[in-house]
Amino acid sequence: MKKVLIVAYYFPPSGGPGVQRVLKNVKYLTQFGWEPIVLTVENGQFPAIDESLFKEIPEGTKVFRTKIFEPYDIYRKFTGKGKDVALDVNNIKKDGQKRSFTETIAEFIRATFFIPDARIGWKKYAVAEGLKIIENEGINAIYSSSPPYTCSIIANKLKKKTGLPWVAGLRDPWTDFLTTPKRWFLPKMIDRYLEKSVFENADYVECAWEGIKKDALDKYPTFDAEKFVHIPNGYDSADFPESESVVNEIFTITYTGSMYGRRNPKTLFDAIEELIADGLVEKGKFKFRFIGRFGAEIDEMIENTSFKEQIEVIGYMAHSESIKMLMKSDALLLIVDEAKESEEIVPGKVYEYLGVMKAVLAIAPQRSAIAKLIRETNAGFIAHQDEKDLIKKNFLTFYNNFNDGVELIKINKTQIEKYERKNSAKMLTDLLNRIS
Repeated sequence: MKKVLIVAYYFPPSGGPGVQRVLKNVKYLTQFGWEPIVLTVENGQFPAIDESLFKEIPEGTKVFRTKIFEPYDIYRKFTGKGKDVALDVNNIKKDGQKRSFTETIAEFIRATFFIPDARIGWKKYAVAEGLKIIENEGINAIYSSSPPYTCSIIANKLKKKTGLPWVAGLRDPWTDFLTTPKRWFLPKMIDRYLEKSVFENADYVECAWEGIKKDALDKYPTFDAEKFVHIPNGYDSADFPESESVVNEIFTITYTGSMYGRRNPKTLFDAIEELIADGLVEKGKFKFRFIGRFGAEIDEMIENTSFKEQIEVIGYMAHSESIKMLMKSDALLLIVDEAKESEEIVPGKVYEYLGVMKAVLAIAPQRSAIAKLIRETNAGFIAHQDEKDLIKKNFLTFYNNFNDGVELIKINKTQIEKYERKNSAKMLTDLLNRIS
């Protein structure tokens, strides 16, 4: 069996969506002739911790952990943010949303000195350990998972030193993406240089959604388009216990994930307020369940609704428990960021939503990749943030269907089954086999 060194910052005990793609590859690669060996951190400051994910790592998998210098404790002291404040969901601001003076200074430092990101303090430790692993384990290829983009920098260095074939995995675009800092010209030039170097030196760039490939080729039109390969995220049916579906007394709709400035439920809340005022929806006959990590402005939006008693806010849950909550719902809420990039973004959780075979209420651009996926699978209804009347109509259709005792929507299960995680792992091994 061939061996692939996987360079990944997000790995158990890290929770959240960033870990799932790598974890499922580790789970299924051996079925297609590749043994994964993981290089990760031993003391990472993850946005969420989920120790239940340890049990998904196949027995016997070798996982090497190294030190990392993390600057976030310094950042917290400087900005006065406590350890219980999630930095990611409170750092991504909506356009026009103001930062405090200390946040502004801290963001300038982040944009100027932490290139490509705040995990760059892992590079020297990871490269040294990676070279040892390559020599001792007889590694045949390298795979990296970004963000953080430091993982790509580490793999690029290992590639240069060893000449091993390398697939650079990207779950998001790199420079000038909505979650990356706005840099002034000099650090921006350095970041673009690093990005270009990774794209040049990788044998393949594996893209979690088509927009990543488009973004890269728009920046570097002379690159070979065939080097950039779309391997979609997916769902693992083994995560979904059949016994968890229930019949709810009231219409229950669940959201899982994070929410912050650009990703918010304001238009949805306004739509429901109007439906209640018009007598089309009764407060006591629906329930929202928000599971995950939320910025302070989202808490404020919830507090200011007339139906806040119908909203249950739950903090981050173990992945397995979160799946159970999805299965105990009648419909699932999906909200994407209010940003120019939204037409291309396809978060990994979309596939988990599809995998539980529940109706999806999506607030996303009509021409987006998400909308295309939902229409392909007939999994739900889509409306843009600007289409409040359509949001009202979509919510009301699901609400009425539930209360009338009829199926919310007829989902195309055959189309959904194409997106099993095992299929994505097979596509990755096809790339590895081509270059090794």
